[in-house]
Amino acid sequence: MSKPANPFEEMMKMGQEMARQINPAFEGLTPKGMEAMWPTMPREMMETFMGRTFNPEGLDAKTRLLLTLAGLTVLGAQAEAQIRMTVRHALEAGATKQEVAETIAMMGVFGGLPAMGKAMELAREVIDADGEKQT
Repeated sequence: MSKPANPFEEMMKMGQEMARQINPAFEGLTPKGMEAMWPTMPREMMETFMGRTFNPEGLDAKTRLLLTLAGLTVLGAQAEAQIRMTVRHALEAGATKQEVAETIAMMGVFGGLPAMGKAMELAREVIDADGEKQT
């Protein structure tokens, strides 16, 4: 009797094949590699696309990014690159280090302490790297 295929491995293979067909250079692209290619958007651009431009009565870009960070925190370690990118963008959109930390800490109730701890570690990496760039 043959061993059934791992559905996650199969999905990963299909995704890699699709990426290769789009552009052969994407074949070896990893989440960290994608993160490195994605620049931090300027604050004004984030506000235009994610803030009040299309909905003047709605949420600003900073709030939307903090909400996104909350959701990603609950997802845990499977969203490492996305958490780092969202922290970077939230800071650019005007969030303080305290607001980032509080957003992540609140999610410990919903995603568990390991997910919260990992997100805090990732946020600290971004904040430390940001501080190094400014000095």
